[in-house]
Amino acid sequence: MRIVIIGAGFTGVQLAKLLINEKNTVAIIDNDENNVRHVSNQLDCTVMLADGNDLETLEEAGIAKADALVCVTENDEVNMITCSLVDAVYPDIVKIARVRNYAYYVNTAAAKKSHADSFGGKHRPLYGIDYMIHPDVEAGEAVVQAVESGAVSDVQVFGNNAYELTRMTVAKESKLAGQKLQTVRALTDKPFLIAYVEEEGKTSLPSGNTVLNPGDSIGVIVAKEDVSELLALCGSEQKELKNIALIGAGRIGTIIAERLIQPKEKRSLFNLFSKQVIKRPQKFVIIDSDEELTKTASERFPSAKVFCADATDEAFLQEEGIASFDLAICATHNHEMNMVLAAYLESLGVGKSISLVTSSAFSSISRKLGVDVPVPIRDAVVDSIMSHLRGKSVKEIHTVTTGDLEIIECVLPGDSKAVNKTLRDIANPGVFLILLVKKYDSQVYEIPVGDTRLNAGDHVILITVAEENGNVVSFFGGSVK
Repeated sequence: MRIVIIGAGFTGVQLAKLLINEKNTVAIIDNDENNVRHVSNQLDCTVMLADGNDLETLEEAGIAKADALVCVTENDEVNMITCSLVDAVYPDIVKIARVRNYAYYVNTAAAKKSHADSFGGKHRPLYGIDYMIHPDVEAGEAVVQAVESGAVSDVQVFGNNAYELTRMTVAKESKLAGQKLQTVRALTDKPFLIAYVEEEGKTSLPSGNTVLNPGDSIGVIVAKEDVSELLALCGSEQKELKNIALIGAGRIGTIIAERLIQPKEKRSLFNLFSKQVIKRPQKFVIIDSDEELTKTASERFPSAKVFCADATDEAFLQEEGIASFDLAICATHNHEMNMVLAAYLESLGVGKSISLVTSSAFSSISRKLGVDVPVPIRDAVVDSIMSHLRGKSVKEIHTVTTGDLEIIECVLPGDSKAVNKTLRDIANPGVFLILLVKKYDSQVYEIPVGDTRLNAGDHVILITVAEENGNVVSFFGGSVK
């Protein structure tokens, strides 16, 4: 693939690294001299100091032969105009734009929804943008998924919301402690699969001979209704989250609140598109020190109790009983404060905590502080963009733990090397592991076994070592062309 990236900030650089590692041809453009100098020393690709919204510059970067354009500058308008410019001249190129203005995102989604019939034909995409990515929406969705799953740890939802990949810790008294993977299936009649094992900060794909030790973190793929039983095997439990405190009434906080407490008929466009049905908590409290934000939240969420207060004030927290809540969600714009505040609230007695953090590099720090679920906002954006760069057969990409592993969701094309082969035939231990399969003639996902045979049209969800991502995608048939 050939990809042109406009913007050499964190997201642009992370995307470029991933794409270069997979042997793609990348050109990155930025008009900031310091960014360009920094990237030139980091990346083995074409780096240009120029304005990315100039057609001559884009053509010099190879846009005419590119498969995709990704615009991730700090300026929404530049991202959108650049996509529109390229769409007018090179309409067949996939165009992706990150926007931070929520109005742009919502209005575009509303227009697509209301004119769905006309957009189903040869109608050009709005603003020339095939995929518009909003960081707050991606982060809000990740938080809501964690809440729905009891905030036990990192959770990713798959298989039409029927399965979860949940991060669990093997307790000293757990029945799993000291067991080899090949023997743990005998401990329960519930279907499950251990997707990864993290031991002393190192994450790897397991084999049948992998031994689970106390303190190891494991990623377990299991049906939602069976999560509690697997947690019990690990020596933990899943509790109902009846009382929730949300710290942060900004954009992400608003998205989270809408999903968790707002009646369906009053939800925003973001919520109406979601298939998830969230069980509403008995008590929901919103806390923010900004008077204007709390005033707006009070009007928007009359069923919630809204406080204009300092969430670090222990006297306030004790007086309002926040310390006894089941869950605290720290979703302010200050990500470092979120980590510290989440750990502080747990020290006072809050049952579980979720914290927005900047990137996966801060996730491990958060866990060491005692945060149950860190949500890295930048990584959520990178995952979303990468999903759209995988071609028609690849539907989603999800980063696991600190980025060492990735989960790929794809539909097998007829020329896939995996077609007409069993899982045992294509097994590649240590490189990839197939987690779920939905047969082409079925609507139900299942955890596969060694004799499961793959066919064209099957929907496959697998986990792979990140550095092997390109080879794995090629094997299963995920090229853009």
